[in-house]
Amino acid sequence: MLRSVRFAKRAIDVVVGAAGLALSAPLIPVIAAAIYFESPGPVFFRQRRAGSLRDITNENGKRRLHFDEFDMHKFRTMIVNAEAKTGVVVAGANDPRITKVGAFLRKSRLDELPQFWDVLRGKMSIVGPRPERPELLQDLSHAIPLFEERMRDVKPGITGLAQISLGYTGSIPEGSEIAKLAATLQNPWDLEETKGSLADDMRIKLLYDLAYTASLERFDTFLRTELGILFRTPLVMMKMTQGR
Repeated sequence: MLRSVRFAKRAIDVVVGAAGLALSAPLIPVIAAAIYFESPGPVFFRQRRAGSLRDITNENGKRRLHFDEFDMHKFRTMIVNAEAKTGVVVAGANDPRITKVGAFLRKSRLDELPQFWDVLRGKMSIVGPRPERPELLQDLSHAIPLFEERMRDVKPGITGLAQISLGYTGSIPEGSEIAKLAATLQNPWDLEETKGSLADDMRIKLLYDLAYTASLERFDTFLRTELGILFRTPLVMMKMTQGR
């Protein structure tokens, strides 16, 4: 990443992150009360996520990814101890573990508000690829070639090109331009057992994330892409449809 891009990106993060925290402050007690009223327990949720890719090594003949891991903060949108029976899994549409308040928070992206703090402390960026669970990334990198490269020299973001363009896990919205290429991009051999798999959705997400990271190679493309995503994000939040 160019030094000028890195400097400008951090400046945007600090300004937007501080403004985001200030503007969302009145909403925090309201959201907290709604969460607790429906599902008593912790209001905030902290989860280990993978940041920038640091290194790739081979340990005992097995490829191993090394990321700058950090604790990401969100409003809790699931029942307490949601993974006690399921283990580490990606939440999908109509997940029974998601509360009614949590479903609204996810659709409106309000569950991400605490991440403004993660941005200010330098663990995340306002715009960037969504951070995944370290355990899942190891598996996805084996199933999807170059999947780990979406985090090469870039911090994860609250919003991003994939988040404003795709569904929750990277699913293709109906009627979108990329939907016309779904059969070719997701399941070109038409294998019945792989239809609707998480890996297929993540392949689409990877395309958008790589397009975003490519924009960071020049200052003019970075600024145009960054500001475009920042402008579109509130529109997506109000529509409560696409994105993660």
